[in-house]
Amino acid sequence: MNMKNLNISLCVLLIALVRLGGSAPSSFNYGDALDKSLLFFEAQRSGKLPPQQRLKWRGDSGLQDGFQQGVDLVGGYYDAGDHVKFGLPMAYSVTMLAWGAIEFSKEITNLNQMGHTLWAIKWGTDYFVKAHTQPNVLWGQVGDGVSDHYCWERAEDMTTSRGAYKIDEQHPGSDLAGETAAALAAAALAFRPYNSSYSGLLLVHAKQLFTFADRFRGLYDDSISSAQQFYDSSGYSDELLWAATWLHLATGDEYYLKYVVDNAVYMGGTGWAMKEFSWDNKYAGVQILLTKILLEGKAGPYADTLKQYQAKADYFSCACLQKNDGYNVQKTPGGLLYVREWNNMQYVSSASFLLAVYSNYLSATKANLNCPDGQTQPQELLNFVKSQADYILGNNPADMSYLVGYEAKYPLHVHHRGASIASIFSLHSEVGCTQGFELWYNRAESNPNVIFGALVGGPDKNDGFSDDRSNYEQTEPTLSGSAPLLGIFAKLQSLYGNIGKGYNHNESPTPQQKTQSYNQDESQASQKKTPSTYTGKKTASKTSEGAPVQFLHSISSSWTVGGATYYRHRVIIKNTSSKPISDLKLVVKDLTGSLWGLSSTEEKDTYELPQWQKVLNPGSECIFVYVQGGPQAKVSIKSFQ
Repeated sequence: MNMKNLNISLCVLLIALVRLGGSAPSSFNYGDALDKSLLFFEAQRSGKLPPQQRLKWRGDSGLQDGFQQGVDLVGGYYDAGDHVKFGLPMAYSVTMLAWGAIEFSKEITNLNQMGHTLWAIKWGTDYFVKAHTQPNVLWGQVGDGVSDHYCWERAEDMTTSRGAYKIDEQHPGSDLAGETAAALAAAALAFRPYNSSYSGLLLVHAKQLFTFADRFRGLYDDSISSAQQFYDSSGYSDELLWAATWLHLATGDEYYLKYVVDNAVYMGGTGWAMKEFSWDNKYAGVQILLTKILLEGKAGPYADTLKQYQAKADYFSCACLQKNDGYNVQKTPGGLLYVREWNNMQYVSSASFLLAVYSNYLSATKANLNCPDGQTQPQELLNFVKSQADYILGNNPADMSYLVGYEAKYPLHVHHRGASIASIFSLHSEVGCTQGFELWYNRAESNPNVIFGALVGGPDKNDGFSDDRSNYEQTEPTLSGSAPLLGIFAKLQSLYGNIGKGYNHNESPTPQQKTQSYNQDESQASQKKTPSTYTGKKTASKTSEGAPVQFLHSISSSWTVGGATYYRHRVIIKNTSSKPISDLKLVVKDLTGSLWGLSSTEEKDTYELPQWQKVLNPGSECIFVYVQGGPQAKVSIKSFQ
């Protein structure tokens, strides 16, 4: 994807500060949480790391994956705290990232995060394309869980088996092939506005994989037996419906919509009423996606069957909201959904994501959710999503963030090999297979590397949590748990975003202290829609002589907190010359608040344009914003080419 073709880098911060009382903030910095959740995917990268890798304690790894089998399987993601590349949960995670990028495209773009989001998706889809070596062959796993778990070592030091396993016509895996088809179809939709040729390539593979999954049916873990102990599949019908639904959305081809209608009963789409959505069970996701088609009036002759799908979508949503006539999802005393003992947070994030998108679908069509315990407006679904996200970020009985690196208190003994052993860049000697257990796994000290954005397994049914590296049920993060967070945090930031410490897009962020939340006078903000504007051309220094760059400052909103007034400053950087300007560096002095839309550098008070807009073409603009009280910051040019 060539993001340099984007003329304007947008960064719009909607600030709605709410104070409800209590020790924990009632509204968190969801934008910062989103930043960190994307960093987790960088921590899980396998293969040759790119120059723009932001998580600096990781290095290249798995560079021989697939070599023994004569196929290039370098890349993709490690699953959790280990170094196995499990195809089914990886594909599900990419589907969820792509769904978030599609559904919350505007919100993610406004946070200046679409570039990082698409990179996270592409790291997975590039791997899937390589792993799909023939129309009816898909390499579904690299590494062996048993031998991998025998060792505690860094990915860069791996000595365990890197055997690769595939599915084919004689050894089918409809669930794995179906989920991979869904991931590629969803990613094709996400990439379509930015890279149509890549989008088309993904669709070719998605269609082939769906045909393979449907024609040669079977459970993938019957063919890849080494996956059974770790990610055994409960069935493949839901993945076939899931893949067909995504292919219909990506292609508009009625064939795929007819498929989910014709197989609605046989494959359980209109029969199963679920209280779980996960890497293994896609029914609730299928039901909500098909309800979107119905609500938009695009069901045509299939409306009756799609209404049956909607009934099951409503069942799932009402069960989460505790409005399902007693047939509800269990909750902890602290208010967290509780589905399973092992890594429960992945079910919390997936359910919250579904309700966030369902709220969008209902709101867009001015519809309500009909629950057995009463009609429910879309806003109530968002209230639920916010309650679960806030629990994750620290509004819980432990007063702890379960998103690593967010806020001041978070798990320090995460069950993760790379995070728990000193980086290869600080400890150059190899850490052997069992040596890692002796020297690092059993240490009482905190992990030497902060794995920012990792969503750990989380508390038990009574909100209890033990921050212990050996407590893998609670302290191990997974791809499938983190992937839905992108959409959740993007949506919540657009609605409830508050002032928080800015984020350094080039370097790993540092742990944050809690920021207090306040009420914003909405009427006061609305009165500032016509801003008091300062416009002026800055005097260029010697390094910027001859570079006609214009800075246009404006105040887009303001609010008062405890007698102090804060302003949201919007700055347009415009190239008024006839030549492109590259590697533009700015000095921003007297900045006391947060800044969005520029990338900071190692030099004090120095910023540069975002990664995907290193060149400012003639007449083009870049926008950044900052929030602070008192006078505006002083912006000047430091250097350019």
